[in-house]
Amino acid sequence: MKTLNSPTNSSTITGFILLGFLYPREGQILLFVLFFIVYLLTLMGNASIICAVRWDQKLHTPMYLLLANFSFLEIWYVTSTVPNMLANFLSDTKVISFSGCFLQFYFFFSLGSTECFFLPVMAFDRYLAICRPLHYPSLMTGRLCNILVISCWVLGFLWFPVPIIIISQMSFCGSRIIDHFVCDPGPLMALSCSRTPLMEFFWTIIMSLLLFVPFIYIMGSYMLVLRAVFRVPSRDGRRKAFSTCGPHVTVVSLFYGSVMIMYVNPTSEHSAGMQKLVTLIYSVVTPLINPVVYSLRNKDMKRAMKKLLKI
Repeated sequence: MKTLNSPTNSSTITGFILLGFLYPREGQILLFVLFFIVYLLTLMGNASIICAVRWDQKLHTPMYLLLANFSFLEIWYVTSTVPNMLANFLSDTKVISFSGCFLQFYFFFSLGSTECFFLPVMAFDRYLAICRPLHYPSLMTGRLCNILVISCWVLGFLWFPVPIIIISQMSFCGSRIIDHFVCDPGPLMALSCSRTPLMEFFWTIIMSLLLFVPFIYIMGSYMLVLRAVFRVPSRDGRRKAFSTCGPHVTVVSLFYGSVMIMYVNPTSEHSAGMQKLVTLIYSVVTPLINPVVYSLRNKDMKRAMKKLLKI
């Protein structure tokens, strides 16, 4: 527990108030139904990709094994925020405990950073498949694929413990109100008793490394992929390459673009409404559309999905 200091009194923080979306009771119930449906669709869509890859022997390749792991990650990523958001819609107090807030903070950002590592690994796989097709089977082995997947999870969960522990030890003053639907560093730092420029600088550094290094690598990989694609003589070959890479570029652009807006400078003056909207894009919308963008334009995945639905 942390001490809550104010000019007039001193008490103990037992929790924060997550305001979420401020609408009348009827609007809260409508949003509950909407996000509950979105959550179920996200779980079913990503679970269907996992099952399709698991049960179709033709999909037991590094590309689809990475996709199945990515879908597994998306299930947990959306689960780190949406269930609590749904409970908040039906709550009168909207209180989240101090420990609950920082646990959500840790898992939300750890899963998000794991996704930041997964996306360049998937880009690396596509680069090898398109630019080094003859060497691909010998380079992208099952063993290497497993090592890359494990590394993404380990790095993702080791990236944020130190800054989150430091923020949790701050003294918080005044209001306990967080005008967001998730425990987020910006609103939390705004509640601290004094400015923390060193922590803000440290946060900017680790977020910049986490976002820009993988993003630059992904863009570089796809520039090489595009160069290789335009050298392919057949139109069918180029179409197949674009259909393979297009969905990944879509997810990368949506995820990195929205996260960069929010977190490179956590205390920048984004309005509360803008913070919630952008956070919804990368934490709810991206996991929802992941099964759509990876399935609709991929013949092997569409065939596996049809096969799965007939079971």
